[in-house]
Amino acid sequence: MKKVEMTIDGMMCGMCEAHIKDAIRKKFPEAKKMTANHTTGEASFILEQDMPLAMVKHDLKAELDPMGYKLLDVQEVDTPKKKGLFGFGKK
Repeated sequence: MKKVEMTIDGMMCGMCEAHIKDAIRKKFPEAKKMTANHTTGEASFILEQDMPLAMVKHDLKAELDPMGYKLLDVQEVDTPKKKGLFGFGKK
């Protein structure tokens, strides 16, 4: 499971955030926990399947460019493993 974080230029309002989330859903229907923030120009989502970052970036760019948004950066971050309800004391 990987978290994809990206920086996007062109988001100006809440509706832009909705457009970004719709574009992510269209390209990656299995995406979870999507966020988009027009104030910071950042968006993120979690992918269950392992995909090469170059492919994710290409697909996102192909979807966002025609909409008028510019994909500036895409990074992949490992998601922390869940330890369960009482896992906070375990190492």
